[in-house]
Amino acid sequence: MKQLAFDLPGKPALGRGDFFVSPGNQAVVDAIENWRGWPQGKLVLVGAEGSGKTHLAHVWAAVADARIVKAESLSEAEIPSIAAGASVIEDADRIAGEPIGEAALFHLHNLALANAQPLLVTARMPPARWGLSLPDLKSRMQGSAIAALAAPDDALLSAVLVKLFADRQLAVDAGLIEYLIKRMDRSFASAGQLVDALDHSAMEARRSITKELARHVLDNLDMNAQ
Repeated sequence: MKQLAFDLPGKPALGRGDFFVSPGNQAVVDAIENWRGWPQGKLVLVGAEGSGKTHLAHVWAAVADARIVKAESLSEAEIPSIAAGASVIEDADRIAGEPIGEAALFHLHNLALANAQPLLVTARMPPARWGLSLPDLKSRMQGSAIAALAAPDDALLSAVLVKLFADRQLAVDAGLIEYLIKRMDRSFASAGQLVDALDHSAMEARRSITKELARHVLDNLDMNAQ
């Protein structure tokens, strides 16, 4: 393993050296690292909850000296100062259908490009699925280059589990990690929920985390999800 990445509860490490590169996310990492070559100076970073978007956004922001702003908190008054430098707009899909938010993002987009300042936008899905109401913003976003984080492969999901356990100062063996990988939902968000549930169950039972405990926790998580 080279690096780890996660947007999960615990103690998130947001440096480039904490990002695990696997075949499933190599193309996205390359796109972030080669930001000076983004078409029109912009990129939409797409991924499910807990996929690593925030981590990569912070990595890029540190390199490009970019300001990070939640899309829902964008205001017209701030746009000139934000667009004066590199910027990250997080969770842009959450403002779909909100006239004020859509207008603010549209103006920021245009001013950033006019100022030749790079713009990174994050979202849970591609722009075509956001449900934007403002036609001009819709065309600008759909015309942007997209880098999509896929569901984690075994190597990446194992690395995330190891890191999450380590952040909680929990020592687990490789056999337990393999056991969990075969039975858990394959997402970073599920990894965070599972480790949290295992930690709490182990503390309540005053016991170590074993396959037996893991089976009990997984069964309860499955029942709660139904």
